[in-house]
Amino acid sequence: MDMKDELEPHVRDIVRALGGKVSEQEVERELGNYLNVYRVSLDTAKRSIVKKHGGNPADLSLGVTKTVRDLVPGEQNVNLLARIVSVNEKEVETEGGSKAIRYGFLGDGTGTIPYTAWNPDGVELAKGDVVRIQNAYTKEFKGRVEVHLGARAVVTKEDDALLPAVEPSRAAPAGPATAAKVGELRERMGNVALTARVLSVEAREVKVDGEAKTVYSGVLADESGKVQFSAWKDFGLAEGDVLRIEGGYVKSWRGIPQLSFDERATVTKLAADALPPREALAQSPRMWIEDLAERGGAVDATVRGILIDVKDGSGLIYRCPECRRVLRKNTCRIHGEVQGLADLRVKAVVDDGSGALTAVFGKDLTELLLEKTIDECIAQAKEAMDQEVVRDELADLLIAQPVEIRGNVTSDDYGLMMIVDSARILKVDVQEEARAMLEELEG
Repeated sequence: MDMKDELEPHVRDIVRALGGKVSEQEVERELGNYLNVYRVSLDTAKRSIVKKHGGNPADLSLGVTKTVRDLVPGEQNVNLLARIVSVNEKEVETEGGSKAIRYGFLGDGTGTIPYTAWNPDGVELAKGDVVRIQNAYTKEFKGRVEVHLGARAVVTKEDDALLPAVEPSRAAPAGPATAAKVGELRERMGNVALTARVLSVEAREVKVDGEAKTVYSGVLADESGKVQFSAWKDFGLAEGDVLRIEGGYVKSWRGIPQLSFDERATVTKLAADALPPREALAQSPRMWIEDLAERGGAVDATVRGILIDVKDGSGLIYRCPECRRVLRKNTCRIHGEVQGLADLRVKAVVDDGSGALTAVFGKDLTELLLEKTIDECIAQAKEAMDQEVVRDELADLLIAQPVEIRGNVTSDDYGLMMIVDSARILKVDVQEEARAMLEELEG
C-alpha cells in the first residue's frame, strides 16, 4: 500500500468533518504538505487543516487523538492520550451472569471524564499511569459524556512525561456559595452551602499519596433527606451538631451524591433548634423511584411498591471463599473450581408506578421471608435434587405482593439498586395509596 492509499481514509475523514466544502484533492495536497514538508504528526495535521477551514476538530473520528474537552456523546473509534485518575472495581449483572468491570476517571490538561472498562482482564489500568487508548466509544449518561472501553479497545502505557499530573476536578471555591438542600445535591456540584444536622460521625485513617491522613465521615440530614459526608479537616464535629457548611463539593459513589469539604470550606455550628431534632431527621424518607433515578440514588430511602419479579440468581447460591463472587457450576471466574460457601439472597424487581428498581435482600432478610434457615434450605434443595427449588418458593411467596423496603439506593448503567436493610409485606392497596399520594402532591 503506497502513501496515498494509506492517507485516503484520513482525507475522507477531513472532508467529512468540513461538511464537504473543501475538495478531496485540496485536502490531500494540504495533508501531504503538513506531513512531508512541515513534518508534523498525523493528529496535528488533521486538526490544523480542519481548524484552518473553519471546522471543529471534534468532528474528526479516524485515528485522531482527542482531548477530553473534545469528546461528545455517540462517538466511535475514539483515541485518547490520558492519565488514569482513579480505578475502581465492581461486579454487575449481565445476561450472561455477573461480570467484573473497572471504572473511574481519566483526564488530560483539558479536564477529567468518567470511564468504564468492560473487559478489564486484558487492560492495564493503574492510578497515575499515562495511557494511549484506541477504539473506545462515548455515551451520554445523566447529561454527561462517558468513555467506554469495549472489546475492541486497546490500552497502551506511555511515558509519564507526555502529560502533566491530573487531579479530580476540585476548584477552589470562588464567589458566593450556592445554597442547596441535601435532597438537591448532585454529582460535580461545587462551592455549595447547606445547613444540616450531623446524624453520625467517625474518624478513620486513609492513605493519600502514600501518606496517612485522618478523614471524618458520617451522615448529614435536613428535612429533604440524608447525605454521606467526608470532612478532610478536624472541624470538631459531634453527633447532633447543626452545621452551616459553605464551600463543599459533591462527588458520587455508584450514583449516590456525597458531600466533601476540607480546609478551604467554612464550617459554623448553629443553635440546636435551627433544624428539627435528630430523631425526626433520622427517619427514612419515603421516596418515588422516579425521583431516586433523577437524583442518582440516595442514602437510607424507603420505597413502597409491588414486587413484580424474582430474578435469576435468587434463592440458594454458593460463593467463592476467597472473593465472595457467586459461583457458576462450582467455578469462580477468578479462582477456578472451589468449594463454595452457601448463602441466601433475593434479587427482586419492585415497581411503584413511577419506575422500577432492583432490590437485593441478604441472607438474614431472606430467612425471615421464607421463615426457614439456610440449613433448612440446603436440606430442601438436596431432597429435591434441585437448587432452584428455593428460588421458586421465593417467587411464589413474593411476586405480586405489595412491599415496603428501606436501604441505600445506588445507580449505574443498569439502573437503580437498593441493598435492603429492612423490608415488610404490606397489607394495603399500594395503587390506591399511590393515587392518594399523587393527589396530595398535586394539591
